[in-house]
Amino acid sequence: MTDLPGSLTGERHDLGNGSVAWGPCHVGMDAVIGADCSIGALAHVGSEAILGDRVRVQGGAYVASICVLGDDVFVGPNATLLNDRHPPSRDRAKWLPVVVGEGAVIGGGATVLPGVNIGERAVVAAGAVATKDVPDDEVWGGIPARFIMSRADYEASRTSREEA
Repeated sequence: MTDLPGSLTGERHDLGNGSVAWGPCHVGMDAVIGADCSIGALAHVGSEAILGDRVRVQGGAYVASICVLGDDVFVGPNATLLNDRHPPSRDRAKWLPVVVGEGAVIGGGATVLPGVNIGERAVVAAGAVATKDVPDDEVWGGIPARFIMSRADYEASRTSREEA
């Protein structure tokens, strides 16, 4: 393999407090990044967004300005958390944050609409579109997202590569 420039291989940027961002990515002005977080390459974390401790934002994900992610949240690759119900409003007073509770999972390619709250330990399945609040400990999927199972059933259904 030939040596590639850092911009192609992804550069590690220490954000302090054990957190890291992999370039290229964007972290907006006045964003608050908790301890031991990871922000993937090509991810966008908007201005004034708040990420709790141990949050993982995978590559290509978009977390809009003013969104709030609790501790231990996982945001899958290319997931999108929006803030503007009628873009482009150009009026921050009309923006509604997505609020994601502790331990929640937003699957790859999922979209969460402005003002939607994702409960603690809830899961929004890959590719789903969350148009309304998702309660604690529930798994929702589809377009629009709807209840699929409990988080306990989700955890019980997880298999290892050897079991599949």
